[in-house]
Amino acid sequence: MRKGVGLGLLAALSLTSAAFAQTTAPLPVSITVDAGKPQEELRPIWRFFGADEPNYATMKDGRKLLGHLGALKPKAVYFRTHNLLNTGDGTPALKWGSTNVYTEDAQGKPIYNWTILDHLFDTYLAAGVRPYVQIGFMPKALSTNPEPYQHAWRPGFDYNLISGGWGYPPKDYDKWSELAYQWVRHCIERYGQAEVETWYFEVWNEPNGPAYWKGTPQEFHKLHDYAIAGVRRALPTARVGGPDVAGSGGQFMEDFLTHVADGTNYATGQKGTPTDFLAFHAKGSPKFVDGHVQMGIANQLAGIDKGFSMIAARPALKDKPIVIGESDPEGCAACQGPSLSYRNGTVYSSYTAASFARKHDLAKRRGVTLDGALTWAFEFEDQPYFAGFRQLSSNGLDLAVVNVFRMFSLMGPRRIEAVSSGQIPLDEIIAQGVRGRPDVGALASLDKDRVAIMVWNYHDDDVPGPAADVTLDLKGLPKGFAGGKLTHYRVDQDHGNVYGAWQRMGSPMAPTKAQYDALEAASGLAVIDGAAPTWSKTGATLTFQLPRQGVSLLVLERLKSQ
Repeated sequence: MRKGVGLGLLAALSLTSAAFAQTTAPLPVSITVDAGKPQEELRPIWRFFGADEPNYATMKDGRKLLGHLGALKPKAVYFRTHNLLNTGDGTPALKWGSTNVYTEDAQGKPIYNWTILDHLFDTYLAAGVRPYVQIGFMPKALSTNPEPYQHAWRPGFDYNLISGGWGYPPKDYDKWSELAYQWVRHCIERYGQAEVETWYFEVWNEPNGPAYWKGTPQEFHKLHDYAIAGVRRALPTARVGGPDVAGSGGQFMEDFLTHVADGTNYATGQKGTPTDFLAFHAKGSPKFVDGHVQMGIANQLAGIDKGFSMIAARPALKDKPIVIGESDPEGCAACQGPSLSYRNGTVYSSYTAASFARKHDLAKRRGVTLDGALTWAFEFEDQPYFAGFRQLSSNGLDLAVVNVFRMFSLMGPRRIEAVSSGQIPLDEIIAQGVRGRPDVGALASLDKDRVAIMVWNYHDDDVPGPAADVTLDLKGLPKGFAGGKLTHYRVDQDHGNVYGAWQRMGSPMAPTKAQYDALEAASGLAVIDGAAPTWSKTGATLTFQLPRQGVSLLVLERLKSQ
């Protein structure tokens, strides 16, 4: 959000919300969780992140945030970024980055310089994060239309003005393939084959739209084939896929699926293209109505459902793991404006809880394997505090949404039955979003020593609303859980929400060191006290209130003596 446009509005809404909560009766919601009814694997799909700007990752706040992400699930968190092959000196800018990895001498002979790329990947790996490698964009020396090369886009400009010479096909596809080969070979030499085998490799970004790809669909198939051939020549066991289209991809995606399954490979002449995973994007559609933000969760979920159904309809590909390579409430992380003012606080965090639960449900319904849902948000170095970008932290302070990812990291590998009287049915939320009653839902998991139950109170409209009066019945507990340690984590306006703490501090433009330390303490995952549960031999009942746009995680740990 632009400073001066929405901060006062949000502060007023926060005060109004507090007054509203005092005068509006909570909504009664009953939730039943049955640990004796195990369901499918609860894959950690949340562990993927990414950003347009690669060079921020090696700066002070970028390194700090990478460390926080890596700590969520060390060596299982992945990071994807654009612009890894761009020509330039590594100076970051909005929706831009560069590594200068490829230039040519006067005779057209390739010159490879891995210095900046190595610094990026070294930084990831030191933080426990692994690369989701995007092979793109086009180095200036290889572009068929190199000038102008770097864009001069700013927030507020037309999005398609990000285009430049980096978006064109290569003038020599053999050199393009060799670049991919040399890159992977270098990574194996530096990090070892076993490490590189754990990475994901895909080509380009959103080639079905005019902003990122200036060639034809067929030229993209050729670009993809030649790059994948280079990767696999260096490492036959590399995990390769794509195409990371915008949305579900429409006819472009259908044609790509046909090509990789049955088409003639441009690089090898063989049938099809090696494909270990498939990737598409899905975004919501918030808007500003009647003085407030109204989220568009239905648009994102409908897009995911369409993408899953397209892949499920292909017998040769339906069992391939899927990564939603960008999965967000809207499209442009570096953009700003009133309709994006949800980003700093609890609307973003509650949306994330509600939407990720439905991603699991949609994958189950379509019979596909969802490997990951990548949050396209990172941080923007040295910008004003809470400037309104879609990011995970501001000036080194983790936003509320990060605490929902911390909650996800505490969940176990097996989903168990959770039924909520306040949860909106899947078909209804896909069709209509959350525009009437709130969505008070639950997602629960079990592992050997822990039951974890996430509960959210989400609404598309960022307006005051009643809390949920939750009664949670936990049944079917294995031996040793009854009477165990119960911890209640919370994200709401007053807990696990650094933006709320900053507002209560008076929204200082330049916090003092003491203020910063207080904000940093407020940015972590908060634990709240609540009424003790009523225990039985195989279960428990507990009650709590969950504010609008709040998220709770209740973690029950097995007694140590068992």
